[in-house]
Amino acid sequence: MADIDAIAPYAAHFTRPLADVAADLESYAQLLRKWQAVQNLVSRETLNLVWSRHFADSLQVLPLLAADDHAFLDLGSGGGLPALPLAIALKSPNHHFTLIEPNGRKVSFLRTVARELGLIVTVEGARSDQIDSRETPVPDVITSRALAGLPVLCGWMQPFFSPETRAILHKGREHVEELAEAVPHWDFNVVITRSDTDAEGVLLTLKNLRSKTVS
Repeated sequence: MADIDAIAPYAAHFTRPLADVAADLESYAQLLRKWQAVQNLVSRETLNLVWSRHFADSLQVLPLLAADDHAFLDLGSGGGLPALPLAIALKSPNHHFTLIEPNGRKVSFLRTVARELGLIVTVEGARSDQIDSRETPVPDVITSRALAGLPVLCGWMQPFFSPETRAILHKGREHVEELAEAVPHWDFNVVITRSDTDAEGVLLTLKNLRSKTVS
């Protein structure tokens, strides 16, 4: 059953009515439960908390977006978080999401959700380092959730960065250590926003990502 209260705090940022977004998210939740039986899409312990633990956690990206953010790139999409809830909330011809996921079964799941919900989503069944960044839309925003440590993630993101690109990354309590580990290798500007759904979590917004030259 849809938990509208979990997503209502972000409704001001939706491109369509809250009830329509909730209906699509419930369809997504049903597909998650169905496919979870054959493919681990989210941790089994959180499957019954999908609205608060996964959907609200994903949608908290919305207040950090700008009005002219139209192209989104999600790395290591897995079960589609945070990209698919964002694509559902921003469902319109003006927003396009590219999801990168190398696992074949997860790719099939992501494409099924996108098709059944009529989302403007492209799913690339490959690793990010197998994709020519010149052949993908230049992203306004790169997202990632529970994929890799920040130093590694910066390396995966950097080929897709333009001077206008921002990354908005879900991170846990280890974010301080990850930032310290990344600084010797990467230049970037960062803004830290406390998570609405995880007392120890944050969203890291990175701009001007550049590799440092190591002598």
